[in-house]
Amino acid sequence: MLMDSKDKLPKLSLIRSRLRQVVNKEYAKFLDYLRRDIRQVVNARQRRLIVLTGNDYIKLAGIAIDIIDKYGRLVSRLRKGERINVLYVYHDEFPDARLRAELFKKVISRRECLKLTTSVYEVSAKYLGSTFQVLVMDLVNDLKPNDVGRLLGIVEGGGLVVFLAPPLSEWGRRKTIFRLGLLVPNHPEPRYVFIDWFVRKLEEHRGIYIFNVDNGRLVKNGFYRTHSEARLGKIEFPEKPLFEKGLYELALTQDQVNVIRLIEESLTPKVKKGKHVAIVVIADRGRGKSSAIGIGIVGFILYLLKFKNKVRVAVTARELFSVQSLMELAVKALDKLGIKHRLVRKGDMIMEIKGDRFSIEYWQPYIVLKLGVDAVVVDEAAGIPVPLLHKIWRRFPRSVYATTIHGYEGAGRGFSVRFLKRLREDPSTKLVIYEMEEPIRYSLKDPIEEFQFDALLLDAEPDQLDDRDFEEIKKGNFEYLRLDPNYLFSPKGESILRPLFGILVLAHYRNEPDDLGRIADAPHHSIRALRLRGTGKVVAVAQLAEEGGIPDDIVEELLKGGNIPGNIIPDRLLKHLRNKEYGKGVGWRVVRIAVHINAQGMGIGSYFLERIVSEASERGYDWVGAGFGVTMELLNFWLKNGFRVLHVSPDRNPVSGEYTALVIRPLSRQWTQLVEEGSKEFTIKLLESLHAVYRDFEPDALKLMFCKQLRNNEFAERIVLTSTQLERLKTYIEGVMTFESVCDAVTLLTKKFILTGNTCKLGNSKGIIVFSRVLQGRTWDEIYEDFRIGKVKATSILREVVTEMLDTVVREGFSIKEQE
Repeated sequence: MLMDSKDKLPKLSLIRSRLRQVVNKEYAKFLDYLRRDIRQVVNARQRRLIVLTGNDYIKLAGIAIDIIDKYGRLVSRLRKGERINVLYVYHDEFPDARLRAELFKKVISRRECLKLTTSVYEVSAKYLGSTFQVLVMDLVNDLKPNDVGRLLGIVEGGGLVVFLAPPLSEWGRRKTIFRLGLLVPNHPEPRYVFIDWFVRKLEEHRGIYIFNVDNGRLVKNGFYRTHSEARLGKIEFPEKPLFEKGLYELALTQDQVNVIRLIEESLTPKVKKGKHVAIVVIADRGRGKSSAIGIGIVGFILYLLKFKNKVRVAVTARELFSVQSLMELAVKALDKLGIKHRLVRKGDMIMEIKGDRFSIEYWQPYIVLKLGVDAVVVDEAAGIPVPLLHKIWRRFPRSVYATTIHGYEGAGRGFSVRFLKRLREDPSTKLVIYEMEEPIRYSLKDPIEEFQFDALLLDAEPDQLDDRDFEEIKKGNFEYLRLDPNYLFSPKGESILRPLFGILVLAHYRNEPDDLGRIADAPHHSIRALRLRGTGKVVAVAQLAEEGGIPDDIVEELLKGGNIPGNIIPDRLLKHLRNKEYGKGVGWRVVRIAVHINAQGMGIGSYFLERIVSEASERGYDWVGAGFGVTMELLNFWLKNGFRVLHVSPDRNPVSGEYTALVIRPLSRQWTQLVEEGSKEFTIKLLESLHAVYRDFEPDALKLMFCKQLRNNEFAERIVLTSTQLERLKTYIEGVMTFESVCDAVTLLTKKFILTGNTCKLGNSKGIIVFSRVLQGRTWDEIYEDFRIGKVKATSILREVVTEMLDTVVREGFSIKEQE
């Protein structure tokens, strides 16, 4: 790469000399096409993408500057002097990237018609709610799928996106930051798949120019005739709204007006006790759903203040940056109405809007459940686990959910199938659903959005299943596919990749473009699928990561608290079970396993998992494992398929509110013994930590684990009661003493009962009381609050179950009394 030493900008004379080498007839022809194109896309509200490729960083930056300068002059003139906002994003850890950025700053800052903002990729998420006319993405040093998914949507219709890239012939083999981040010790070389796929999509889609700055050749002409009928339609406001008219005037589309109106009509009426109102706004990226909700929430607050002294609205999402559009439009709405307020920020992002008698507050999803607020808004709801969404819905009379159908944030279709079905069926819930269609920044048939959706599979959907497919499923007529990413991302393999990725998107609450990049380029990741032989449709997918085989010196470092990329299961087992052998065995971690959303509950998942285990055994692996957020459904799935829990995280995930469990199924004799020993050790750790670390762990999940797996007879034998404890225990059973008076004795007896494999004998209510009151130390009030079992009933259940536990332990011949 050509650059001056010491990270210093070259002289302008050198820059001009380099650029003269590019300014030829073909470049002039390219600019002529572009000039004509810009005139039509400004009217049609479409965007264009220019890919500048080459090794000469001066030419890359110089040609980009020249194009943007000419674009700025033309569009500023067409828009009667409007200043053009340019965002330049780069990686500042690379000298050549810094030089390109400095060139932009030096030249663009002199252009009155252009306003330049520069940013590094690490903080670029803060621009998600902003609008620019030009976006320059320096992709020379890295191509991270999330960056493309996140940033392209900020460019408005009539705007330009410019990619700076290496020569196309070299780009696919570059070791980018993203690729280097996928490497693990036993797989030091990445796969080189995703960028080739990305380049193919650039070449396939219309509206994209590719220009080689090294030789001055237009590789691809993106010009095509477009139509100008895709302008914003006329907006009609409601005639007699409850909300201030000024709020409606902030809307940019009729869709936004309709969303504000829905909030007005549905949230303002009083909600009767035990009833719920839920508004669900569904849209693709760039439709302004969050902004419309932000405006509507201000209207809701001002209306309620007529009847209440103070109004609180909680806003939640997976991450704070996801609610910034909502917050910013709420601020804009308050400003328009002249209502005083102050902002609480975290860095550049708004966390809270505080007024004299109102507040709009951001909280993490799990924390929201503990608040007392008038309404909750869940932004990008598809990114939050459905069980947590159910809790939010049940907890609050008024709730609003915004979610993306296709896009960077998640998959609204899966959200619709899993969450909305239950809301629709609930007689106590008034459900209002609105789907927004019109983009606020660009036209409906924008070619750059089409490219973005195609290249990142944002619109991937599973195959549609019909009666014939379900007959094939009933017959078990499956084909087990071992898929090579080079094939999957080829033109021929794309027909499998799309429905395969669609299944993953719908089945999992958290998806992002980087997942596609990992499937393509992570050297230790594999993809397996089940396809119906008779119809060729994909019904199940698994993403697998090879882990283990860690060298002895790294094992020693991990035992001392060191870190290692990948290798999640060996790392956790080494740290918590303290046996070096856990680092030596090699196995597959099931990163994700998913069954077609319309074919779940038909045994496909268990069959598929058995095929994966069988292949792992053929490969000579020692184990197959997985990590997942603990729910009864998932825990039961893994346990019934022969997996053993060996670790549970000490903290809940702040987004999902779930504890994370690691499970293992041993495949070799040595690992069968290792897992047995680890299970006994984990049993003690979990049981003795329930009162402090896992005090809020779900009792039904605890009961399932101890019933199906966890026991330790050796440790149980060491648990004995004194003569006095035993006497108090018998007195308690007779109804003379309270639990609080014999807590010590009941706790010891319970542990002995649990550890000796008797947990399955407890019924549902008994299991809840034993685990929550005795082992976790929850109060009677907490038990009522969480499980709706009153104190009188709960104390009676506990006395009954203690009687049964004592009889069982004695009858099975376990000593409970210390030796005299």
